[in-house]
Amino acid sequence: MSYFFVLGTNPALSVAELASVLDLKNIHLLSPDFLIADSNQEIAPENLIKCLGGTIKIGRIVSEVKAGGSYDLEQRVERLAAEKQAISVGGKFNFGFSDYGPQLFDKKDLGLKLKQYFAQRKISSRFVISREKTLSSVVVTQNKLLRRGLEIVLAAADDIVLIGETLAVQPFKDLSLRDYGRPARDDLSGMLPPKLAQIMINLAQLPSKNALVIDPFCGSGTILSEAAILGYKNLFGSDVSSKAVDDTRKNMSWLKELYKIDDIKLKLFVKKVENLSKFVKGETVDAIITEPYLGPQRGRLDFKSIISSLESLYSLALHEFFKVLKPGGRVVMIWPLYYGERPINPRYDGFRVLNMIPETLKDSKFIKKNSRDSIIYGRPGQKVYREVVVLEKI
Repeated sequence: MSYFFVLGTNPALSVAELASVLDLKNIHLLSPDFLIADSNQEIAPENLIKCLGGTIKIGRIVSEVKAGGSYDLEQRVERLAAEKQAISVGGKFNFGFSDYGPQLFDKKDLGLKLKQYFAQRKISSRFVISREKTLSSVVVTQNKLLRRGLEIVLAAADDIVLIGETLAVQPFKDLSLRDYGRPARDDLSGMLPPKLAQIMINLAQLPSKNALVIDPFCGSGTILSEAAILGYKNLFGSDVSSKAVDDTRKNMSWLKELYKIDDIKLKLFVKKVENLSKFVKGETVDAIITEPYLGPQRGRLDFKSIISSLESLYSLALHEFFKVLKPGGRVVMIWPLYYGERPINPRYDGFRVLNMIPETLKDSKFIKKNSRDSIIYGRPGQKVYREVVVLEKI
């Protein structure tokens, strides 16, 4: 079956995550935010999207028509909408359109003709529109387009137009609650977004839900929280700050109650990362997933000194990671990238950097990586970007 995936603001991270989670074939990135691919196995979009931090929508490709064939496009859209309306749960049938890539059709015209089609058949319908080219997850959810309606997705690919149906959208309410509703937050030190934490966990490609996952810079526990939600049961967190560990404990207790999670083994310690191998048995850890201290974020900064200091800290940490990781175990780690400054280059002896982008997309104009094949995460204008580095123990 052919599926489409609407990607988040960082196509490289979104693509890398999808490739880590799914065995996709015939992958094509039609625009920065729209990927199509085939899967030999039918996926469960509503469950899958809850596990993907970098995907906004998942849907299926229903059919395709030649570009410029407006009558054929209208007929295919009408057929799809009629089939969906026939199995809807009653009430007014809501529908809307999103288009990705070059616009080779008139969405408004299509929508009005579809509304007329329903009116002729005495079916009450509503055409949901947006000022944007695409309907957001919020608009799709609030207008019940998945429960008792339809979002029709149109995407241009060369000389054809693909017609798709959205099956699931990112659970924005849950993500916002886990980001802003948790009992312990530390805005001063910075907060790892839950979506990025999910991506990092998925990039680790853990072998089973019983894998031992460690975050030795646990902060307020975002990575451990998201790992628990994703079903991982053997979690270990530490931090040099007792406040951070207390915050993690509070947030994990809140999360376990919120999501009724009662089958995880969680250990938390106040420890320095350079002592990791003294309290974690050697070669027992499946993955280390962490955002360490990224350096000072405010005031007048001496970048040369900061970078040198962080390189020493990260080198020590990676030396300890090597001792406790199983052979083939992974480190998924954030390194800061200061705007206008040289990249951080800690020592990572015994590891190799993994390029997580599928081979068929490595030359895509929409995929941006740095010289060591890691992926940069951030918004334009930020002073400090995040470099997502995936290392594998050799």
